[in-house]
Amino acid sequence: MSYHGVICGVVEERFTYKLPVAKGCPYNKCAFCDFYKHMTYREIPLEDIEAELARVSNAGGKPERIMLGDGNPLWLPFDRLKKIVEMIEHYLPSCTTLCSDASVLAIESKTDDELAWLARHGYRMAYVGIESGLDDVLEFMDKDHLNDQAREQIARLHKAGIDFGAHIITGAAGNGRGIENARATAALINELRPVHICDFSLYVASVTELGLKEEDGEFVRASMLENMREMREFVSLLDEDLDLFFEGYFSAFLRKPEGKGVGPGSKVIVNTAGEFVRKSLLLKGDLRTERENILAGLDGYIKSTEEFESGLEPATEQGVA
Repeated sequence: MSYHGVICGVVEERFTYKLPVAKGCPYNKCAFCDFYKHMTYREIPLEDIEAELARVSNAGGKPERIMLGDGNPLWLPFDRLKKIVEMIEHYLPSCTTLCSDASVLAIESKTDDELAWLARHGYRMAYVGIESGLDDVLEFMDKDHLNDQAREQIARLHKAGIDFGAHIITGAAGNGRGIENARATAALINELRPVHICDFSLYVASVTELGLKEEDGEFVRASMLENMREMREFVSLLDEDLDLFFEGYFSAFLRKPEGKGVGPGSKVIVNTAGEFVRKSLLLKGDLRTERENILAGLDGYIKSTEEFESGLEPATEQGVA
């Protein structure tokens, strides 16, 4: 298959066979997202999808799990999606589980009977961009839903027998609102009961609408420290009986290990507090067993970043009375 798209798979799907069924995102208006800005959305011809499935089958491939791509395959018309699922069943009968990214509106576009049919035929997991528990943040970010819609549509997924994973964005509410966003989002997630959370710290790309809003002073991004504190608050407030896998992406300043290199692409930053390296980091694990380790990891990164920031300004001498 000739394909030049982007399938945004989470860590849990890193070894899953990816089958493109469309290119780009049919909505493509989220203010923060730059994944598909350079693409024009199109559905991949059914004959191309069938040829790819035949190729994998002829090569002896027997994937048990398939992730459909690109950005929102559940948006496809049901009749088309049904044909794709039936082709998968014909060419790759080893597959027992299908998953994909999905929007709240995509779920809404399917009837209860259509969702139930998909579940019976192996569609078991939808990764949904929940993003924030604050409706004003969703509106500012030009999301395609508000949270009451998410509650209604996730309930329909569960009724059909389909699990869901939640994508959320630390820092989405901007500077000074991290804890507020963490508490609202944790309360929503405790209601929705996902089996997976992918928590990204907000990245503001210049090519996005959010980048333009930042240039115009309409948005001020949260600091690295505020993002970590928000993520920590969020994790700490998730219900203890939630059976889910958590992955959280963020950046922090770490002290440079003495006598050791820092790796390719890293740069040592020196200030009055010492030598530091900025790192992009991931904390992950089953929340039932790894919650305390995740919180402890965040505490350590918060502390080292606080130490870095304490050295940004030269210390001033205080007079003695």
